[in-house]
Amino acid sequence: MMKRLTVWVLLMLAVIGVADAETDGDCVYTLLGPEGDVLTRRGGRIWEGDEYISGDDGWYRVVSVDDAAMTATAEYLGQAVADAAAFSALAEKRDDRKLVAMYSTHSDESYLPEDGTASKWKGAGIYDVGDSLKEALEERGIETIYSKETFLPHDADAYTRSRRVAEELLKKNPDALLDIHRDAVPAEEYETEVDGEDISKVRLFVGRNNQNSAENKAFAQQIKAEADREYPGLIKDIFIGKGNYNQELYPHALLLEFGTHEIEKEKAQEATGYIAEVLDNVLYGGSAKAEGGKSTSGKAVARGVGWIVGLAAVAAIVYALAATGSFKGAWEKVGRRASEMTGGLFGKKRD
Repeated sequence: MMKRLTVWVLLMLAVIGVADAETDGDCVYTLLGPEGDVLTRRGGRIWEGDEYISGDDGWYRVVSVDDAAMTATAEYLGQAVADAAAFSALAEKRDDRKLVAMYSTHSDESYLPEDGTASKWKGAGIYDVGDSLKEALEERGIETIYSKETFLPHDADAYTRSRRVAEELLKKNPDALLDIHRDAVPAEEYETEVDGEDISKVRLFVGRNNQNSAENKAFAQQIKAEADREYPGLIKDIFIGKGNYNQELYPHALLLEFGTHEIEKEKAQEATGYIAEVLDNVLYGGSAKAEGGKSTSGKAVARGVGWIVGLAAVAAIVYALAATGSFKGAWEKVGRRASEMTGGLFGKKRD
């Protein structure tokens, strides 16, 4: 009897420990490198055994934590390399449907500059960012479900409450399950410029206490690698922290932090267009074409069409000049031809 009770108590303490790890934003810890240099800051506790992949793909593991100073020290493990095998096992599409599901566990998270407070129990700013990402994905032809259900209060049980919604969303068989958040560190940690535009960086967060952690991490690394190729500076880093964050439910589950409570919400919203393109490229090979948003493919197509039209016009003028022997005659001939091809919309109408 005593042995069973001891096992039960140990299991309960383990569960409580994981839940405590998932209470983010109530404190700010600083992660230090082996030489004492600042690697990053996190709105939430850092635990021994947590891992960190920096913007330049340096791979670190936390070896000690000083709770009094709210600092943690990490050892350098080398350059992070994405587990291609772990991701390729997820890459097989079951059908032609493109679907992404999203929710926001911390339903109060807001942005001080526009929302006036970092926490709102109704109309929280994080939902504006989620809506922007949903719109950007849909512009690329990707069906997107974004649950607006709230999971207040912002405490250790928030992920337990949001788990039910995550499970319901997974019944739709999405290609990715995204939990949309923002961080709680100083704004300068997330401020960046991409394509000449001032936007917010995005942190990818992976829970390390679940059976899908290798796949979750591989998914995050694929997203970072694609973003680094297309839009350097967009992805801040990858944090692999204690807890599961409902990611044990699905290999393609991921937590995304768009900026921080101090940054302008507009900058976080602007980042969603870039993230949508990156997700499209990773999940679908870029097959979904944007009707708007941040993709440059539409501009490239327009330029290509312009070149074709221009070359065709030059060729027509040269041909008409050779046929008529004068610029005036050539111009009249081209005008009549344009009128015939466009039903009189362009060019000179025939008498």
